[in-house]
Amino acid sequence: MLSLKYGTPTFGLALERTAVPHTQKFSSVVVCGARGPRPRYPRVWKADKRIGTVSKSQKLVKCIKDLSNVKEEVYGALDSFVAWELEFPLIAVKKALKTLEDEKEWKRIIQVIKWMFNKGQGKTMGSYYTLLNALIEDGRVEEAEELFGKIFSRYMEGLPRTFFMRIISLYYSLGSYQKIFEVFADMEELGVRPDRSIVRMLGQVFQKLEMFDKYEKLIKKYPPPKIEYRYIKGKRIRLKIYPDNSTEEATNKYSATEELEEAEGINLDKKLEEAASTGMDKNVLRDAACGDLEFV
Repeated sequence: MLSLKYGTPTFGLALERTAVPHTQKFSSVVVCGARGPRPRYPRVWKADKRIGTVSKSQKLVKCIKDLSNVKEEVYGALDSFVAWELEFPLIAVKKALKTLEDEKEWKRIIQVIKWMFNKGQGKTMGSYYTLLNALIEDGRVEEAEELFGKIFSRYMEGLPRTFFMRIISLYYSLGSYQKIFEVFADMEELGVRPDRSIVRMLGQVFQKLEMFDKYEKLIKKYPPPKIEYRYIKGKRIRLKIYPDNSTEEATNKYSATEELEEAEGINLDKKLEEAASTGMDKNVLRDAACGDLEFV
């Protein structure tokens, strides 16, 4: 740092250099519970221009949306999109898949996921389920069955229940009742408790095939729940399920009580306005708002 001082008569000004202590930029220490404190090193490379994952995913969707269904063309466009990336943009690709799923572009979803798997990236349960759902929605039943078989053989004990639900719903729509029984037997063998929708579909299959004894055993083993949670106007409401599996009465009762409370609140507001117009005391109005005062 340079400072100016009045000095010798010849020059009038003299320059004097004063030293300023240098502060370390990377002095922060992250404490790790397993191995103790470790230093935080600076990055070797840092980009000046940053692009968000949302805009990057939108750019990826526009890049492949108007292409044909030729595999080489789509893969080439995807390769050129990630050619200058230092790391694979996994988050942007996942967001692009979500956008394509909302637009029901099943063929594009299948192509993008298979390209991502060929790159060795994104092999998660969520990606597998998105691929399975896209194959089913696109009508490629054989490929969906093959994919489910591979996932089931590889992740047998850790396979989520949603995969069983999706494949059972597929077989139920196709009328393949024997395959439904096989998948349900695998679920029971692995100790995966079926969902209410699975029990309902399986019970309907037993009734169609007139297998009433197995239907009774199924209902006895997996009885319907007595409590159900529904979202009414953004609130999570706990409702009691009646023996005929109807919760309409409870829902109507809740809506009626809510309308009654709203009507009472409107009447109370009107009374407060009238009291304010007559010039009542603020304490009286506060008591009326709290419900301690009754207007006659």
